Amino acid sequence: MKNRIILSALLAATIALSLLFNGCADATKSNDTAQTTNAVALNTTGTAEEAAVPAETPVPQDRAAAYFASGCFWCVEAVYESVKGVDEAISGYAGGHTKNPTYEDSNTGRTGHAESVKVIYDPSVVSFSQLVDVYFGSQNPTQVNGQGPDQGSQYRSIIFYQNDAEKEIIEQKKAALAKELGEPVAAEVKPFEKFWIAEAYHQNYEVQHPENPYIQNVSIPRLNRFKAKFPELLKANSH
Repeated sequence: MKNRIILSALLAATIALSLLFNGCADATKSNDTAQTTNAVALNTTGTAEEAAVPAETPVPQDRAAAYFASGCFWCVEAVYESVKGVDEAISGYAGGHTKNPTYEDSNTGRTGHAESVKVIYDPSVVSFSQLVDVYFGSQNPTQVNGQGPDQGSQYRSIIFYQNDAEKEIIEQKKAALAKELGEPVAAEVKPFEKFWIAEAYHQNYEVQHPENPYIQNVSIPRLNRFKAKFPELLKANSH
């Protein structure tokens, strides 16, 4: 009995470490059944396949949208949703060439897409320039093709612009940061084309699954580092 208890503890520790070091791509595997059930529940047609097909969301007339990619979208979503003036951050896929990408497609690295977030914000409260500061200040800006344990083109950093004014803001801040660091900043600067919303179970993942080892060991520490850097940008009720 004692040996069985020891073996069980070792197995649990191995699974936790696997979730941490394999990163966002494998961290949901143990909850596949629950995730599929949740996705189906949110889809009027009732099939997991249809629930996983992304679509676009409208932006209210007095709001604006911005699009960012920097590693696992669970982490990036949590960061932006802590910023005052941000109504919502939506996890999805952007920057690639494949239509209707799914999580499984994206994880192959062959779709060209990166895990991204659509940030819906109030420009009278927070500016696009400040959102770019949040972007560069909440990641390792010199890491190529990934963030932390999440590595591969699907986790690369991309900052998308929708007009010349946004492009100028991004390029100026990127150049200034590279000069400050004394090394290249890895983020790609790309024109925005299309955003595909990720499957329902990815939305608000950090809030919905605080017990997940990846969330505890990667997402929450990344969020806390950001919050320590930018206390003036945080919502009063930021978790």
